[in-house]
Amino acid sequence: MQQHYVISIISDDKPGVVEMLSAAVAENGGNWEDSRMAHFAGKFAGILRVSVAAEESDKLKDALENLAGDDFKLQIENALAVTADNRQALQLKLVGNDRPGIVKEISRALAARKINMESLDTRYGSTPWSGEPLFTAECTISVAEDVSIDGLHDELDEIADELGVEIDCEDISAAL
Repeated sequence: MQQHYVISIISDDKPGVVEMLSAAVAENGGNWEDSRMAHFAGKFAGILRVSVAAEESDKLKDALENLAGDDFKLQIENALAVTADNRQALQLKLVGNDRPGIVKEISRALAARKINMESLDTRYGSTPWSGEPLFTAECTISVAEDVSIDGLHDELDEIADELGVEIDCEDISAAL
């Protein structure tokens, strides 16, 4: 039987953080399955999912907890195994002048339809032609295959018009 963990980390950004974490996982019988990690404002932050044989789980958890210190924070949570289901994967891409409330409006539209975001990546920059603040976002969502997404498309179009942004919604189910 396998034990699954979701681990979040934040540390000072320096070489070797991923190596230290991956060594602790590998040397203690763990399998690194999924992760998202990035550099933010002088910090390195990430989240990952690992699995380990149940009889090795305490050893792995102890090794991971021993990594924690003043410049390396970590949280370990029990997780469920990933199972495949019949869901339609969609990717939303948004580009527009930055303004408060963009993420709130998109997340509200999804939550109203009981759709969870599987991933969200946002960026703040400036437009090359005017230097105006530019906000971009990519969001992966999944919905049951039998759910119609026409209403979601209509609401996203309304939000795009209200906020003066462009939102594209693409089915990526076949790509996964």
